[in-house]
Amino acid sequence: MKRALGVFALTVAPLAQAAEPGLDTGNTAWMICAAMFVLLMCLPGLALFYGGMVRAKNFLSVFTQLFAVAGVIGVLWVLFGYSLVVSTQGMAAGQLTLNSFIGGLDKALMLDIGHDSLVGSIPEGVYAVFQLTFAIITPALIAGGFAERMKFAAALLFMALWFVLVYAPIAHMVWGGPGALMVDWGVLDFAGGTAVHINSGVAALAAAYMLGKRKGYPHVAMPPHNLGLTLVGAGLIWVGWFAFNVGSGLAANQGAGVVMLATMVAACAGIVGWLLTEYLVDGRPTALGAASGALAGLVGITPACAFVGSLGALAIGILTGVGCFFAVTRLKRALGYDDSLDVFGLHGVGGMIGAVLTGVFAAPSLGGYVEGITPGRQVLAQLQGVGFTFVYCLVVSLAILAVLKLAIGLRVDREDEEEGLDLTTHNERAYNL
Repeated sequence: MKRALGVFALTVAPLAQAAEPGLDTGNTAWMICAAMFVLLMCLPGLALFYGGMVRAKNFLSVFTQLFAVAGVIGVLWVLFGYSLVVSTQGMAAGQLTLNSFIGGLDKALMLDIGHDSLVGSIPEGVYAVFQLTFAIITPALIAGGFAERMKFAAALLFMALWFVLVYAPIAHMVWGGPGALMVDWGVLDFAGGTAVHINSGVAALAAAYMLGKRKGYPHVAMPPHNLGLTLVGAGLIWVGWFAFNVGSGLAANQGAGVVMLATMVAACAGIVGWLLTEYLVDGRPTALGAASGALAGLVGITPACAFVGSLGALAIGILTGVGCFFAVTRLKRALGYDDSLDVFGLHGVGGMIGAVLTGVFAAPSLGGYVEGITPGRQVLAQLQGVGFTFVYCLVVSLAILAVLKLAIGLRVDREDEEEGLDLTTHNERAYNL
């Protein structure tokens, strides 16, 4: 229990360093900006990244799904989602209770958030919006797994139910403080390797299997309709990721420098790892590979960014770039699933690699900043968190999809899929020539 408390204290160290009594206007200004930039990662960043990779006839469907999920999750967040994630009601360090898995409802409807409500040194309203942006982008990531073939209503219902039954519990278990399951296990996850990336990747894998392959896949070529948009989206995501990682410390302080450096180094290393592997295996580097490598490195460093030094970030970025390349190009083919935009290959596999390597490079002997741990024991704790997240997310995601399949059906008609979701679902075209 002492070790778990020590790990949790380090996780929130940036907040603790800045948490002098009262409002800190510098921290508040930074967190307002961070919340806006994380939203920018999703809209338009992720929407452009995904939208450029689908066929032109499905471009607007991606944007519509991501805007709609933002609206639905925002409403659920106010009603009870925020409370399920952040409430510490009924929790005590080292004691396993229901609230070790999910927060209480004492913060439902956000009735107690007012002018004087603070979290550390920032207004609670700012903190709530920052956390909401994480809650929005995580189910939005899943949309890449079922792109071009899922009914709009089924997609929204799935992502809403998934937010309640999967995201909120896992986020609480990881970030809920002493008494939360993975905190007491000593799992290190600073900004969302488990709750965001493994979670969304596994859910996308479940959806890809439940819906089946797109019509014609893999025999019919389905190239991205506009890689330029994808690259613009990737750039926006990269910029926003600094807010995603650095903002998770809730303060503009010395710790922010460590997180920002690790984030930048890992993204650059991810590009190198992916492009080098792509060149050695396929004989040429690609623009999509460069963008994917940057995102792979960012995914890998997310759980580790406050805990590892620059050399650890370099290793995590390169190894995640290499691992995600093989997941996208080889594992996907071997297992025979159609994850349209490679959410599992990038976020699921990248999140697992990053989570495990966090346990290696967080040790002071390898340049890390977590005192009192050894790579062997910490890796076991990380594997425990990865395994739990994978199994829980997969089982619950499949259950939600199975219920929706029986109730309303998951997949659009084959004729609608052939014509494209932009026209058949939304009666709009992205391009009118």
